[in-house]
Amino acid sequence: MGITATIMNTATGQPIQKMSFGRMPKPWASFTLETGEMVTAERIDVGKPAPGKFVAPVSVWVTVKPKG
Repeated sequence: MGITATIMNTATGQPIQKMSFGRMPKPWASFTLETGEMVTAERIDVGKPAPGKFVAPVSVWVTVKPKG
């Protein structure tokens, strides 16, 4: 069963995109965003599932380099 995680920006606290992983990503995992930028996971947060649900929300926090 795969993991669907929300990729979050550590600087703004805003979600960047949703991404699927084959298994739980490690805090040092590197991956490419839809924009083509390579990022490294800094923190992984696993929340509590909603009542009556079995899927827990997963947030992967990354730092996106400013363009320029």
